[in-house]
Amino acid sequence: MVGGALQIAGLLVGGIGMIGTFAVTGMPQWRVSAFIENNIIVFETIWEGLWMHCIRQANIRMQCKVYDSVLALSPDLQASRGLMCAGSVLSFLAFMVAIFGMKCTQCTQSPWQAKGYIILTAGLLFILSGAVELIPVCWVANTIITDFYNPVVNVAQKRELGEALYLGWVAAFCLIAAGAIFCCFCRCCEKTRSYGYSAPAHYPTHSQHLHRMTESSYSKSQYV
Repeated sequence: MVGGALQIAGLLVGGIGMIGTFAVTGMPQWRVSAFIENNIIVFETIWEGLWMHCIRQANIRMQCKVYDSVLALSPDLQASRGLMCAGSVLSFLAFMVAIFGMKCTQCTQSPWQAKGYIILTAGLLFILSGAVELIPVCWVANTIITDFYNPVVNVAQKRELGEALYLGWVAAFCLIAAGAIFCCFCRCCEKTRSYGYSAPAHYPTHSQHLHRMTESSYSKSQYV
């Protein structure tokens, strides 16, 4: 009962994290233009993502353009492309392994052992995908904050944290939480298996007890 609830909870949380990872990878709101000092053009918002940059004017019209070359991006965004793609693949793989583990109860002769190993693999993949996603999100956020407080950087080039970064932190937390849940389920499987291996104490039945009493009475009669 508890194991089934842990599986369902882990799969739901992991699915949320996987969908969030896909969304963060494609969203352009990684860097958002900052309205400070002389930069008071509030009717125009600039978004910079991993694949494109967009200009939104007065909440009416938005134009997006894909980057002409990867070399035109900053080093943090270049690395974030690969890391986010890797995180997306790992989260999808972990989700599929978790589904396979939930259906693998009667795959082999020792279902609990096989299921425990599969679920443990899914949990480790979820944790790994969450850690991989945290690296680019934290790296880009640190670069934005450092440039924002750097007096050498031009005001027009300063950016603020976009919605994609906040969503990336939430998605990474969901992936790591799902991995922890599946690892806890694997621990429950280990306990269940150890309980199953422990043989119950053997107590003599009533018929065996009568048989022993009869044999003892026969042995006594032979001595008389």
